[in-house]
Amino acid sequence: MRFKTSLGTTAKIITIVITILFIIIIGGQYAFIKDAGKALPIYTTVLVLIIYFLAFAYRPITYSVESGKITVHRLVKNIEIAKSEILSVEQIDKKLIRLSIRTFGVGGLFGYFGKFWNSKLGRMTWYATRMDKVVLVTTKSDKFILTPDEPEKFVGQLT
Repeated sequence: MRFKTSLGTTAKIITIVITILFIIIIGGQYAFIKDAGKALPIYTTVLVLIIYFLAFAYRPITYSVESGKITVHRLVKNIEIAKSEILSVEQIDKKLIRLSIRTFGVGGLFGYFGKFWNSKLGRMTWYATRMDKVVLVTTKSDKFILTPDEPEKFVGQLT
């Protein structure tokens, strides 16, 4: 069964603001060149585009529960979590992840994904698009934060 994962309000705002900022950076660079001013180096444009498209490609699009696994569907390299590795699956209050620190990953542009840490849950891997409707999947080796639009149904498929 497939589960949608839509962007929460904060992620939408962050994505829009960063998109506008990147357009200004890239557009402004070419305006400076046109006006014979000093432009940012071309590698700035390339770096901005790489960051933007990597975040887009690695964002969680949907989740599915089938064939003995959870799959996080992305444009690049889906993530699979074997049911045999899962110790628990539970919907948790968003307060438990509120003060998490991103140690490596994306913190709002098209969602929240990568490695995070907080004092209550420890190290976690997030494939989230919002900060509510949070599901914690604990495996033998990691903790995963997923945010399906229908968390009760998602948890029900795994218990």
